[in-house]
Amino acid sequence: MNTRPAISPELREWILATSHAGHSPQTVAELMRAHGYDPQRSRSIVAEVLELPPAAVLADADAPLVRRTRHPAAPLAEAGDRKVKVALSMDKPALRVLDDLLSGEECEELIALATPHLARALTVNATGGQQVDHRRTSVGMFFKLGELPLVARLEQRIAELLDIPVSHGEGLQILHYLPGQEYQPHYDWFDPEQPGYATITARGGQRIASVVMYLNTPEAGGGTAFPEVGLTVTALRGSAVYFAYEAGDASSLHAGLPVQRGEKWIATKWLRERPY
Repeated sequence: MNTRPAISPELREWILATSHAGHSPQTVAELMRAHGYDPQRSRSIVAEVLELPPAAVLADADAPLVRRTRHPAAPLAEAGDRKVKVALSMDKPALRVLDDLLSGEECEELIALATPHLARALTVNATGGQQVDHRRTSVGMFFKLGELPLVARLEQRIAELLDIPVSHGEGLQILHYLPGQEYQPHYDWFDPEQPGYATITARGGQRIASVVMYLNTPEAGGGTAFPEVGLTVTALRGSAVYFAYEAGDASSLHAGLPVQRGEKWIATKWLRERPY
């Protein structure tokens, strides 16, 4: 049962008017605090009224924020230099299966560029550092933003498709899975209760969405499962699955299923609230 006091119409109207006048969410929350509101409650109210992830209200006042991603809806969605087919749509989590996001040639080139640089894939630990995690058994590598013409082209394509600036993306990660390798169920958003949350989000804020791109078609297995909603996305070369979330969104739980035969190559793009 929700026992939090309701937001009065007058307060809601003031927050909207103050925000529309050009003040950042952080400034609005600070003004509320100055007038006697509890700081944490102020941030929560501002986030709710402005439809922002709570962590966005902790962002630097001058940093541009992404409030919502534009979830592709039309069967053929514009992605800058190509049209992408939206093969499946889901509302919770906000999820789209995208066909033809990459060409076969682009997939092959990414694999070739990444292969000499592969190492054991790591995860982020509770304090914001990197760790070997038994749940993730692949190898991988990262490209820097815009490091190569192909990388820059894909980043721009994703930015135009989702209406999120390129600057809000982490570096493109390439991962390689052999038979039996997997990534067990996990969330991509960062847990605000973890002691390293402030360190992890100091640069770019919270993660808000993921794009998993399939660079080849495994002989068997290797799909992306969303166990909370009973969905498995098949790994098909050139296609991708995009899903958006907020911290605490249990429906975004997902797993890279074990490869049964052959191998799996993917490219992953994580998107943030603020420039990364």
